[in-house]
Amino acid sequence: MILVSVMYPGGSDAQPFDLDYYLKHHMPLVRERWSSMGLDKVEVVKASGTPDGSPAPFQVMALLTFRSLDDFQKAGAAHGKEIFGDIPNFFKGQPVVQINEPQSF
Repeated sequence: MILVSVMYPGGSDAQPFDLDYYLKHHMPLVRERWSSMGLDKVEVVKASGTPDGSPAPFQVMALLTFRSLDDFQKAGAAHGKEIFGDIPNFFKGQPVVQINEPQSF
């Protein structure tokens, strides 16, 4: 299993983010295209700040759990152009994508 983090930069100079479009259009598109390709779970988190009160470094993060790295790569090859091509409809900046391996403790 892998966890793909798609993080949209925040901070004091953050680009505007259309959360309504993201939740009502973009994330349903992600589920529709990738659920049959190994996407098991999707969680979206919206930043509310940092402990010292400064703006959060990322304003929104999508956490996508895939069965395997191979599944994510195949899903990206099949529908990545469409999904990543939708980003300018809700965010003018560039998201940071990170692949993570969940650890048990």
